[in-house]
Amino acid sequence: MMTTAGDSERATVLDADGRRLSSTTIKKARRLLAAGRATLVSESPLVIRLHYTVNLPPRPEPVAAPPVGEGRTILLHVCCAPCGTYTVERLRELRFEVTGFWYNPNIHPWSEHERRRETLARYAAEIDLPVIWSQGYEMREFLRAVVGHERFGERCAICYRMRLERTAQVAAAQGFDAITTTLLISPHQNQNLIRRIGEEVAALYGVDFYFENFRRGWARRGHLARKHDLYQQRYCGCVYSEWEAGDPEARKKAP
Repeated sequence: MMTTAGDSERATVLDADGRRLSSTTIKKARRLLAAGRATLVSESPLVIRLHYTVNLPPRPEPVAAPPVGEGRTILLHVCCAPCGTYTVERLRELRFEVTGFWYNPNIHPWSEHERRRETLARYAAEIDLPVIWSQGYEMREFLRAVVGHERFGERCAICYRMRLERTAQVAAAQGFDAITTTLLISPHQNQNLIRRIGEEVAALYGVDFYFENFRRGWARRGHLARKHDLYQQRYCGCVYSEWEAGDPEARKKAP
């Protein structure tokens, strides 16, 4: 059966107050005009105004979704205090109950490890952030894991996995809902790789991995680090990154 233009096209209908109603067919709109029940507003496209007001039901108010962290606990792996500034602030804004976790066996030398740890301890006390401190210094385990994979990127993937898997283990053992890491704020880290590894290890231990592009808070990180007079390191942490920070050709020299 063929349809005519009058069947397929629609006319816009307004009530007496000018509020838009459901559209109608061209034929029905013409009948309303012919019967004197409506006034022509526009011929093309066809728009008519009824002579009476239609009581429309009020539109329901949109229900705001609760903050993503409402009622949830999260264990935040902290690589250093400066990177923890905005990250903790943002997670608390999302209503997470945040606990920090210190585990960074990659940091070399020992004096650097301790300086970063002590800086975090001072900052955590200032912002009332509870922190779980991994005991000991597992630099030897880190070096054994990356031997033969010292090239930038390869060693980083191993490093990410070591730290995030330990975070997931502790989170599962202590009943946290989720984990995440301050590594996600750094423009020098591989964010996609961190996310993939984080989701893998979190699933392995039965917790969630919360991902967000914290890099949007990089400027805020700098402001807070200066405000709290936090020690800001010049290299990521491992001996290889220290070498690369001082020698622009170092990455090309890696085996």
